[in-house]
Amino acid sequence: MFGRNAKIDTALNHQVDALLSDAGRRGILPIVQMGEPVLRQKTEPYTGQLSKKTLSRLVEVMRRTMLDAPGVGLAAPQIGLGLAIAVVEDHLRDDEDDPREIAELPFRTIINPSYEPVGNARTSFYEGCLSLEGYQAVRSRWLDITANWQDETGKNHQETMHGWPARIFQHETDHLSGEVYIDQAEIRSLSSDDNLSEYWAFDPIPTEAAEELGFALQSE
Repeated sequence: MFGRNAKIDTALNHQVDALLSDAGRRGILPIVQMGEPVLRQKTEPYTGQLSKKTLSRLVEVMRRTMLDAPGVGLAAPQIGLGLAIAVVEDHLRDDEDDPREIAELPFRTIINPSYEPVGNARTSFYEGCLSLEGYQAVRSRWLDITANWQDETGKNHQETMHGWPARIFQHETDHLSGEVYIDQAEIRSLSSDDNLSEYWAFDPIPTEAAEELGFALQSE
């Protein structure tokens, strides 16, 4: 729990309130793009520096911004804020045979998240980022993880995640340490969204893309 030891940071509250005021009536903020230093800086752990009202508003604006993009996750640095806070949410698709193993991921605020792999299995799929608009690349990630985080009240959570939800959690958690998915992606796989739809949409496990573009799949 953030609890009694939590110390409100007045200056930070003013900074966040000013940021949120830019969200306007729709409650949506612009998403920071690659090249902004905040995306490469390790975030400050959240220990209760914001008032409950400001934190609640921040989470709501982050969720609205994520859904409007549209995306399945958003980290605080992506709206220009260097705090270890992210939001995630994803839902089942119509295609039950999708090899990415997409599963229901209810909306969650993940504060000070971390993860550890469970086993050695990895999967490689095309992945994108709201802070690198218009492009996707193949990224190898752990198939199963133990995810740890705190919620808005400071309560600790731990959950084993598998497949696509595990990928989302890893992606957003990495943002909070200054990493972007492209750092460890297969660069030769980099594709515009249009070309991905034209050439590789039929190939969710990117075996043909790997052969045609000349990169290795790291799935195990």
